[in-house]
Amino acid sequence: MERDSIDLSTVNIGSLFRKYFIPTLLGMLSLSAVTTIDGIFVGHGVGSDGIAAVNLCVPLLMIFTGVGLMIGAGCSVVASIQFSQKKLKVARLNVTQAMVFASIVSIVPIIFILIFPEGTARLLGSSESLMPLVTDYLVWYAPSWIFQMWTTIALYIIRLDGSPKLAMMCSLISAITNVFLDYLFIFPLDMGVAGAAIASSISIVIGGVIAIVYLLFFAKHLRLCRIKLSRKSLHLSVRNIGYQCKIGSSALLGESTMAVLMYVGNITFMKYLGDDGVGAFGIACYYMPFIFMVGNAIAQSAQPIVSFNHGLGLMKRVSETFKIALRTAFFCGAVVTFVFIMFPDLLVKLFLDTDNNAAQIAINGFPYFSTGFVFFIANITAIGFLQSIEKIKASTTFALMRGFFFLIPCFMLMPEALGTMGIWLSMPVSELLTSAAISVYFLKSQRHVVRA
Repeated sequence: MERDSIDLSTVNIGSLFRKYFIPTLLGMLSLSAVTTIDGIFVGHGVGSDGIAAVNLCVPLLMIFTGVGLMIGAGCSVVASIQFSQKKLKVARLNVTQAMVFASIVSIVPIIFILIFPEGTARLLGSSESLMPLVTDYLVWYAPSWIFQMWTTIALYIIRLDGSPKLAMMCSLISAITNVFLDYLFIFPLDMGVAGAAIASSISIVIGGVIAIVYLLFFAKHLRLCRIKLSRKSLHLSVRNIGYQCKIGSSALLGESTMAVLMYVGNITFMKYLGDDGVGAFGIACYYMPFIFMVGNAIAQSAQPIVSFNHGLGLMKRVSETFKIALRTAFFCGAVVTFVFIMFPDLLVKLFLDTDNNAAQIAINGFPYFSTGFVFFIANITAIGFLQSIEKIKASTTFALMRGFFFLIPCFMLMPEALGTMGIWLSMPVSELLTSAAISVYFLKSQRHVVRA
């Protein structure tokens, strides 16, 4: 396999960031497309109830992805620093420990979901009318989540190994497979939401297998290795995994923010607007992974550059990388916000006919909802930077702010004050408050964190 030759300590930062960002962004968007394509086909093949049912399941998927991001981000930071210090065997060991741990923590919840699909659906907020659709989707999708975890972690490592284009292709192949299978299972075979779930599962398995094969046989530096099973080795493995999870905890909290946004939003829309409200919010939530992945792509593109140079003590390059990443975040956020404000009807029409009641709720709400995208992407970028320089306490605190401390109260209070508009504005206000807190932190600690 062809590999990219990237010198993280000497190449111009702008060129280096672009070399990572473009394939990473395409790969991340392709990964998000797996879920979004489901929504488009489900919307036209099943209707707004199908979109609502799938949206009720997504928070659980986001938690799984978040655990993968936590392990992957923590492992990547640790391996980057070890790599920069020529400790290649230790870096390989940390990568292998991360993959094994991810496999273990995936098995129990998957088994629980398969045994208790209806109980899981009720916990996710399903109404009785949506129950058959929700359980169908859960049962057929859940088994693939271990492969989703592998892919999420492996993409970090593949990029660190110097192959961002391969990481992009891994995601693209998965997304293209999903498009074809979604059409086949939902329309010609008329399998409904179960067909969408099966299509997603197959595409995710393919992506996971490609990533694992690369790490086993083709990686230039960071191949998987054999783990010793002695008591001392297992103790060290637990310690290493604990440190990786500690570093990457803000990544889990970042994904949990998405899960909380969807879960609390589903409950709030169900309370005020019923199944049609959940369907409308579901359309917005199909776009949210794209917004999240733009921020995530910026953070992940900066991460190997920041961590590697941080390990070498080259703080000027660390600072320059952060500034470029933040400018990219503001630009991308502004572009996406413009599209959502100007063309909400076109965005909604991809999923439902615009004369549908759920579609009209979404069209009216998108301009309000999109006002938070600039802050949303910038917050992910800033938290990812703090994570990359091992500022664990700060990154975790800000991740908690945007996902719990601000978001949940906003969903509870703003609908009471502003009605339906208040539901749509809950996320933007939460992200704005978090951005303000992050700005104060950087202003106070500028000399210590970012040296101009």
